[in-house]
Amino acid sequence: TKNGEVLGLTRTEFDLLAYFMANVGKTLPHRTILQNVWGPEYGHEAEYLRVYVGRLRRKIEADPADPQYLKTDYGVGYRFG
Repeated sequence: TKNGEVLGLTRTEFDLLAYFMANVGKTLPHRTILQNVWGPEYGHEAEYLRVYVGRLRRKIEADPADPQYLKTDYGVGYRFG
């Protein structure tokens, strides 16, 4: 929920958010995220990840352009918290 309202997450968005939350504070490389959320055959589809992170930010962040939860560690990956 966000501000008392249920978020409408797709299954992939939910899985991605759950993976980030299970790894709070850790910088997760793109390949690691892709393989753990989409499956072991993934790893080079960084565009998938960018799209889904953008969608999650629009849903969970107060200001998606200045995220407080889902951070980008440039050149490495993403970090929750």
